[in-house]
Amino acid sequence: MNKQAPNSTPSQTIHVLLICGGGGSEHDVSLRTADFIQRELAKSPTVQLTRVTMDGDGRFVDENDQVRELRSDKLLYSASGGNSGSAQPVDYVIPAIHGYPGETGDLQSQLEILGLPYFGCGPEASKVCFNKITTKLWLTALGIDNTPYQFLCADNADEAAKAQDALKQWGSVFVKASNQGSSVGCYKVSDPEALDGALREAFKLSPYVLVEKCLKVRELEVAAYLYDGELVVTPPGEVCAPEDTFYSYEEKYAEASRARTHVVAEGLSDAQLGWIREASKRAFVGLQLKDLSRIDFFLTDDGEIYLNEVNTFPGMTSISMFPKMLQNQGHDFSSYLGALIHSAVS
Repeated sequence: MNKQAPNSTPSQTIHVLLICGGGGSEHDVSLRTADFIQRELAKSPTVQLTRVTMDGDGRFVDENDQVRELRSDKLLYSASGGNSGSAQPVDYVIPAIHGYPGETGDLQSQLEILGLPYFGCGPEASKVCFNKITTKLWLTALGIDNTPYQFLCADNADEAAKAQDALKQWGSVFVKASNQGSSVGCYKVSDPEALDGALREAFKLSPYVLVEKCLKVRELEVAAYLYDGELVVTPPGEVCAPEDTFYSYEEKYAEASRARTHVVAEGLSDAQLGWIREASKRAFVGLQLKDLSRIDFFLTDDGEIYLNEVNTFPGMTSISMFPKMLQNQGHDFSSYLGALIHSAVS
């Protein structure tokens, strides 16, 4: 039986603005996450939801294809004009945008300026965690092991030589655009002749590039979130990608994905579970995350565990791990989110 979120909720209507899309490479996945959130919030009689999709020009378009504007008086207006009497109040915002400008912290900064409470991490934590290089720097500062890497700051011969040295030393590497999410701009390289091409593609997406040691690993994920004021870290689940392919963005989110997921990973020792839990708590607190995160780990054949990624707004599609792990913990998502909303606006 699912545990309901504690604390009774008030009866007054709360006006929630759900923002999705973004116009970037993760636009479609953001729409699917918003579908899930919209279905869950439909269960709450005290929430009145308005959904808008951000397009590539940063405009908010509602479900009637009308452009809307969120202004400093916390009202959502029609961009075509009209008086304030037709505007909708906004009490709380759910920025369900993967990638830019949601996970980068840009949208959250605007909401902070407007004085609107919102679901998810703040601008600084979002910005730090979205950039793969700054994430590694912070993890090291917090004493959390992460995979060996080389940091490239320019698309030139000297930096490419550093990447070739890393490939020679490690045998196989991942080339990753530093500020793209969900495997966008990630390339697995074992051939020196293919490295320059991968670097060029990654630099098209980011001014900084990460060259990371390729390891044979199990991919583990935990959901870390606040529930009734307490930090919950679930037991790790596991993503098993097909052995013949890199776990790419397409493989991660395609409905026909061949990847298999296990809500609870099998065969981990108490010591490994303890380290993952401690590292997750240290990351959540040290990076000053808020409300929710999905924290990903690598477990090598030698038993070493590395924290790979901190995702400040995890996907919530039909195959996403975060809602599955929350449910497995005995928590109902609609009650969990409803409690956060009511607490923020009370």
